[in-house]
Amino acid sequence: MTHLMPMRILPLALLFCALALSACKTTSQAKKQEQAASVNKLAKKEKPKLREDGEGDLQSFVTRLRRAVEEHDVNTLAGMMTTDFGYSLKPEKSGEGVFKFWDDQNLWPELDGILSEKFIKKGDYMVAPPQFGDESLNYDGYRAGVRKINGAWKFAYFVNG
Repeated sequence: MTHLMPMRILPLALLFCALALSACKTTSQAKKQEQAASVNKLAKKEKPKLREDGEGDLQSFVTRLRRAVEEHDVNTLAGMMTTDFGYSLKPEKSGEGVFKFWDDQNLWPELDGILSEKFIKKGDYMVAPPQFGDESLNYDGYRAGVRKINGAWKFAYFVNG
């Protein structure tokens, strides 16, 4: 019976070795994981660059503008607008009185909708909706324009017609 004991241990030992070896990473697996880790490390170090055309700061400005309009935050909006902000073409109106005009004409929902559109370049302005930027469409609906003044984006107009 004593000579049978090593025979039982041998298969168990072989099974244990097989399990231990299968759990070890091969050299190629280890290299792949190392390369992936170094790529991830580099990706984390590199910060996304803003485009030269200022698209990143424009997007940030538009996001704040949209939020201020959604919340009817006239104090924040006033700081984001030009002093000669245009709000009516016929009759022409600009400057003070814009918020009362929007309230009286119930234009907040319209403004919110226009600002949710994509802004595209038209002359010195970035405008929404994009249809307004396409001369061939003869768009004459509501539109909004922002422009950079002294390095900062400003909300310049929201008009119809």
